[in-house]
Amino acid sequence: MTHEPLYDPPGHLLTPVDPEVPQRVARLRELGLGQGPDAEFDALARDLAETAGRLVGSEHPPFAMVNFVTDRQYLSGLYAPPVPGADATGAVELGRDVPLDHGYCPHVVMRRKALVLDDVCDYPRFAGNPVVDRLGIRTYAGAPLIDHTGTVLGTVCIVDRDPKPWGHPGLNLIKERAADLVELIRRREGI
Repeated sequence: MTHEPLYDPPGHLLTPVDPEVPQRVARLRELGLGQGPDAEFDALARDLAETAGRLVGSEHPPFAMVNFVTDRQYLSGLYAPPVPGADATGAVELGRDVPLDHGYCPHVVMRRKALVLDDVCDYPRFAGNPVVDRLGIRTYAGAPLIDHTGTVLGTVCIVDRDPKPWGHPGLNLIKERAADLVELIRRREGI
């Protein structure tokens, strides 16, 4: 009788392998998404960050992104708040092109469900992500962008350097914003 191990075996991949990447790439090309910055998505990210900051009573808004996930992550919508101690422009080291293993959005895409982590360090699988060490990210809330064809295009998400008590209000906010973005994409497609 064989028993399945109760632990993750050696070589366990922290970033899930996604068999839907070719379909997603084709759909994103068809929609003209995920290849460059989008001013409307940037504005939506800024609004999401400000709303999320008020939701948890934060002194500063978190980072917010509209992220299209293929064999990489591309942040077509991005809001990065000024960070104390950053350079004179308030810039933070966060580009729009992000390796697939940086962050939690690939997990949301594979799950096809929202994910809220009040403190990523409470979850061993997520605490070892490069964004924890590289950017000091400690909290995450993200929801999938699933279009009318059933394709998961990417995510809308918020991250911050301090743990946040997102709870049900944070979950509801991120799911509402995902629905808003899917509706915007549908209108752009003309259906």
